[in-house]
Amino acid sequence: MTTILTYGTFDLFHFGHVRLFARLAGKGDRLIVGVSTDAFNARKGKAAFFSYQQRVEMVRACRYVDQVIPERHWDQKADDILKYGVDIFAMGDDWRGHFDHLGVHCRVLYLPRTETVSTTSIKSSLAGALPVEHG
Repeated sequence: MTTILTYGTFDLFHFGHVRLFARLAGKGDRLIVGVSTDAFNARKGKAAFFSYQQRVEMVRACRYVDQVIPERHWDQKADDILKYGVDIFAMGDDWRGHFDHLGVHCRVLYLPRTETVSTTSIKSSLAGALPVEHG
């Protein structure tokens, strides 16, 4: 059985996330997704629109995902790989090179992102579309 592990915030869950999970699920038998906790996002200087529990609920509802785990800090990845018997660690190619050191534990794979969508671009579009209050 081939187990795949990926991590992310997965805020404003969108078709790019679904496509990532579908591609990863197609490479193995079990897909585990680490979702960044609110506390970890705060340490990274990120703020998610949806709470950790809400994001977990959305990710867990995706049919490609077999298990959701919390991502609490950067250094847990190697431990999670060993704990869950991971064969493939995968991230978007915007992280290329950042996790090569995990190659001593499993295969490291960087996948191209879905070009036409990102959570950042959605947030920017929504912010630009909101009416401005006049006082």
